[in-house]
Amino acid sequence: MRVLTVVLISLICSPVFAQESDVVAKIEAAMSADIRTEAEMARDRNRRPVETLTFFGLQDDMRVIELLPGGGWYTKILAPVLKEKGELYVAIGTGNVERNLLQQPGFEDVEAIDIGVELVGDGPFGTSSVEAFSFGVDEVDLVLTFRNMHSFSEAGRTTVNAAVYDALKSGGLYGVIDHNRRHMQPMTNESRRRTDVVQIIKEAQAAGFVLEDFTDLHYRPDDELRYEVGRQTVTGNTDRYTLLFRKP
Repeated sequence: MRVLTVVLISLICSPVFAQESDVVAKIEAAMSADIRTEAEMARDRNRRPVETLTFFGLQDDMRVIELLPGGGWYTKILAPVLKEKGELYVAIGTGNVERNLLQQPGFEDVEAIDIGVELVGDGPFGTSSVEAFSFGVDEVDLVLTFRNMHSFSEAGRTTVNAAVYDALKSGGLYGVIDHNRRHMQPMTNESRRRTDVVQIIKEAQAAGFVLEDFTDLHYRPDDELRYEVGRQTVTGNTDRYTLLFRKP
């Protein structure tokens, strides 16, 4: 009976492990693509995209929104993984990737979402608020944002979280990474690009999300949380929280 149980568990788990292995292989292939620059590849060791995207539950058949894609560091990895079976959208601050990446071969299917409203830098230290908006898509499986929560004021994050919640399907996931700030530390010029993980969790929960998991993948004990993230002593080695939320 025990042997039969082990066999049954193996049969059930094998497809799951095979799917995870296939996704990891696609991530690794995207990381080796010619379109990535040497500077981008040099950041792989710090950003750990395989482990990070695996933790966030990325599958190659998902509908995914990447928020504030910047220069497309993660877009260059996500798009190839999702190209055959999934869908990738980028939203908010997409000008750079629209001009420089989405016209490149292999990225034509990535859709840039126009949310129809502008970010307004009216928060502390120029952080942004934004009027209520919709991404215009629903039943999304996964929304990701990498080191961007600090760009918004509390009011701005409230609006963004609400839009993310509306776009996700029930059971959909919301992956968030940002630079850590000491809990309850006031925002200063040195801490303006860091956020309080407790506050971020409470804001997401207020939007209706459940904290599904967290990981210390990007924990950096030698970041004293004292200096601006662009300072030479900490840049590229900031302590970052990595959170996974779920829409019930």
